[in-house]
Amino acid sequence: MKLAGTAREREALKPLRLRMWDNRQLYLFLLPAIALVIAFNYLPMYGIMIAFKDFKPHLGIIDSPWVGLKHFDRFFSMPMFEVVLKNTLLISFYVLIAGFPLPVLLALALNSTTNQRMKKLVQTITYAPHFISIVVVVGMVNIFFSPSMGIVRNLLDMLGVHEGNLGVLMNASSFPHLYVWSGVWQGLGWSSIIYLGALSAVDQSMHEAAIIDGASKFQRVMRIDLPSILPTIVILLILESGTIMNVGFEKAFLMQNSFNISTSEIINTYVYKIGIKEGQYSLSAAIGLFNSGINFIMILVVNQISKRLGQESLW
Repeated sequence: MKLAGTAREREALKPLRLRMWDNRQLYLFLLPAIALVIAFNYLPMYGIMIAFKDFKPHLGIIDSPWVGLKHFDRFFSMPMFEVVLKNTLLISFYVLIAGFPLPVLLALALNSTTNQRMKKLVQTITYAPHFISIVVVVGMVNIFFSPSMGIVRNLLDMLGVHEGNLGVLMNASSFPHLYVWSGVWQGLGWSSIIYLGALSAVDQSMHEAAIIDGASKFQRVMRIDLPSILPTIVILLILESGTIMNVGFEKAFLMQNSFNISTSEIINTYVYKIGIKEGQYSLSAAIGLFNSGINFIMILVVNQISKRLGQESLW
């Protein structure tokens, strides 16, 4: 142990250039990921400037005149500001509250089952929806809840619960529920994989000792499994909070109709409509920057709360 410690100390004293050269194969593997991050995350930040300019395509980004916070003031004074902000926050927190705990519960249930055939069957059934495209999922929702010929309508009619056409797709208050629970169904199994991986690292001798002490299966799940994966849960919760405003554009846009626009219009769809369809690039950039700023603040706040509570944190 002393020799190993001495070797580690000698390695730490090496100049950074030599340590990087000694691990050059590992850094080589990082190059594609670094290139992707630079290309898709850092280079586009150059375009943030148009949020503070009156962007004219024929002038370019550099030569367009500066206007300061004009476009932010314009967005905040718009009648749609409160609508899109409320809808985005409502759906985001709904997704977080409904979708975050369920994969944890599924992973704990699968990990504690002794019937391997049942475990594999449940995993296959819950993993499969992840590979269905968003377009197909929205199509399935429209077919299932079709007002006159939908499966749900026919089933309710057969049970005598509902008669006549089903107005779920035309009811604005139904949009958040359809959006969130179809997403939970699609991502439940896939999201549980990381928790199953964390549970596989739990020391089985702890379970053996708990069984000898007479602990039930539920007690072992609550006292051993759940505390063991708590750091993973906290880290993923912090990361999820950093995307609180990024409600999926594709799904919300595809599910929108003239009846539910009051609850389905979110920041991402609004940016698309005024930025791409109306050509107001500076205004859409300002709205997008505001959206990213809220995400950044959220991840800072949640990370700080986690740190103060003595839990894991990103930094």
